[in-house]
Amino acid sequence: MDKISRSFVRGGRLISSGSLNGIRAVLRTALAEARRQGVIHSNPARALRLPPGAQPRAVVWDEEREKAWQNTGVRPRVAVWDLHHVGRFLASVQNDAFFALWWLVALRGPRRGEIAGLRWEDVDLAGGEITIREQVVLVRGVEIVGPPKSAGGVRTLMLDRFSVELFSALWREQKRRFGWVDPNGRVFVHADGRSLRPDWVTRRFTKLVKDSGLPPVRFHDLRHGAAGVGSAAGMDLKQLQEDLGHSNPWTTIRTYACVFKQVATAAVQKAADLLLSHVNLKVTLAGAYQA
Repeated sequence: MDKISRSFVRGGRLISSGSLNGIRAVLRTALAEARRQGVIHSNPARALRLPPGAQPRAVVWDEEREKAWQNTGVRPRVAVWDLHHVGRFLASVQNDAFFALWWLVALRGPRRGEIAGLRWEDVDLAGGEITIREQVVLVRGVEIVGPPKSAGGVRTLMLDRFSVELFSALWREQKRRFGWVDPNGRVFVHADGRSLRPDWVTRRFTKLVKDSGLPPVRFHDLRHGAAGVGSAAGMDLKQLQEDLGHSNPWTTIRTYACVFKQVATAAVQKAADLLLSHVNLKVTLAGAYQA
């Protein structure tokens, strides 16, 4: 059977491998929950195999790419922000009701479904940490709560002092608004107490990015910002893998290669500057290789 006949077609075009994997992930989560509830005896999606496909390579929005986008509207297929862009975005949404959400994703990198599923019982303000235990996915418009995406998805994320202050303020605001806070309730809710849906988070982020004037990225690409911040701050690969909820470090390297390359280039320059400051060179570069 050839590759085309083994693939899915929609609207006369092959569906990308990324979309197929996303569909499979949702299907597995839904069937896993059905199995836990006794509706079915086994999860048939566990054995589902998809044809391999090349994933688009992400690039970082640099000054040249940003100018080209502003002049023509043409953008790379997958482009992510650098640390400067992330900082500009956070500054632009500092008065948004969900600033704590955008800050948490940019700093610690939880997925949108994990954000939607986060409960107050999983937030330890005294210990300065949150635990990711479950995520919310949508199946035909219906919310289903299940385990995180990968085996490494259940994890504890440490919080800095500023993040603890943000969550403490959010707790006080919910208590003031609703009169009490349900520890089993969701952390991020609308003004009327309704839980956030993952698709709403994406739409809200897209609007905020457009309003900010920043080059467009997906909500998921804020995780690139978290990877870049962590890498620049000196986190090792194992720690980044665990914080991002990847089952193995190769996923982290493959997914965030463009971010690590940018950070590595800056680190090499710092290393070279340090070495040059301790070397008493007597020649200029122009005459270094002249006999």
